[in-house]
Amino acid sequence: MSAMLVAACGQQPKAQEPVKKDIGLQLYSIRNVIGNAEKYAANHEQVFKALAEMGYTSVEAANYDGEQGLLYGVKPEQYKADLEAVGLKSLSSHVGHSLSPEELKTGKFDESMKWWDKAIAVHKAAGCSYIVTPSFPVPDNLKDLKTYCDYFTAIGKKCAEADIKYGYHNHAHEFNKVEDKVVYDFMLENTDPAYVFFQMDVYWACMGRAYPVEYFRKYPGRFKMLHIKDHYELGESGMVGNGMGAKNGILFKTSASLEETGRVQIVALDKTGTITLGEPKVTDILPADGVDEASLLKLAASVEQHSEHPLAKAVMQY
Repeated sequence: MSAMLVAACGQQPKAQEPVKKDIGLQLYSIRNVIGNAEKYAANHEQVFKALAEMGYTSVEAANYDGEQGLLYGVKPEQYKADLEAVGLKSLSSHVGHSLSPEELKTGKFDESMKWWDKAIAVHKAAGCSYIVTPSFPVPDNLKDLKTYCDYFTAIGKKCAEADIKYGYHNHAHEFNKVEDKVVYDFMLENTDPAYVFFQMDVYWACMGRAYPVEYFRKYPGRFKMLHIKDHYELGESGMVGNGMGAKNGILFKTSASLEETGRVQIVALDKTGTITLGEPKVTDILPADGVDEASLLKLAASVEQHSEHPLAKAVMQY
């Protein structure tokens, strides 16, 4: 299940005031019960009511019919009204339209932009504040990739005319390289920040062996929305949530282990030199009864003097 967070800036609430969190749901997460026109017609009332009772405040659609201009088989105005009936907001929608081979070759995408005229109008009527492209056929060369970046910027400009923000949602493959350049980095650097934001899917970023926080720091202001999810449930994969810790040598075997740390009251640190100095260090010698320190050190040195192991070196340095 994919939850969606929207980044917002404003005055910080007072410390004693509870912080209201607006969390949306990507409706693709519940496609088994609402993923097409027939399922929507049969289930949307009870599903939307249940989402509102869970505490969700908005949704992101994932079923736009570009030919008929419908969302889940209904007109955009009806889709918006169905959500508002239970207090949910039609916040965003995943929408994509790939360039034709001719458009990709020439760099002229007028025909595709006509397709977007209708798509933007439909989503404006549906009350959407955001339109996000969830994927595209990544080219095998930077020239064509640059064409797609220009295309995304053009879509963003057209969305802006309708007061809608336009963004791109990643999977794992965008963290592969084309001509020795990471695709995602190239997209961030070759789309106009004024017209294209990025919706970071933290699960797929981790699956692509990327670290979301590093991207937030490297490209500030580009990430307006987040998808927070895991393969089945948060923590289950061992990647999402503790990925940065793993990079820094902190490993949790299971999600249950991660939860258990919340009840820890005392932490005992072993090999403290590794933590404080970046390398192991012997600080004290505690010989057993009947063994003097000098003899113990002499015996240890004779064993460890030819070893390259960091602990052996620490013994020798002592």
